[in-house]
Amino acid sequence: MIRYARHDDLHTIMEIYNDAIVNTTAVYHYKPQTIEDRISWYEQKVRDGFPVLVFEENNLVVGFATYGPFRAWPAYKYTIEHSVYVHKNHRGKHIGTKLMRELIKIADERGFATLVAGIDASNEGSRFMHEKLGFRYSGTIQKAGYKFGKWLDLSFYQYELRGPDIPLEE
Repeated sequence: MIRYARHDDLHTIMEIYNDAIVNTTAVYHYKPQTIEDRISWYEQKVRDGFPVLVFEENNLVVGFATYGPFRAWPAYKYTIEHSVYVHKNHRGKHIGTKLMRELIKIADERGFATLVAGIDASNEGSRFMHEKLGFRYSGTIQKAGYKFGKWLDLSFYQYELRGPDIPLEE
């Protein structure tokens, strides 16, 4: 089941995210997040009107997805960047794909024009999932990050949404 996240989901969301920080290059952070970090993150998403979705299986949160601003300048207001993470024991079940389909639907309904994915270039599973969903490869920034004693390349993918009926410059 996919639903909007609640405060009581934040410990599990933090555990999923921290596993990605500590064990993968999916997140270019070095230190695990605290529950205070996750509460602040969640409350900012809610204040800004951005969805935080969770995938629940057998009453357990096993994945989450969200989006937020791509860049801070006003002309980027119709472009958003997303995040999707699945618990390490539940990967390969298409949970990320299901979360992404729902996130795409919400973003499209809300009038965004472009959904961006920044994916570590070595993350073949994520790149494949995004391509299957219809994301287009947009380019790679080499040596974009440094983690686990090596340089990391960041690949960008984009998904074209309908966008607003009448885009505004304000």
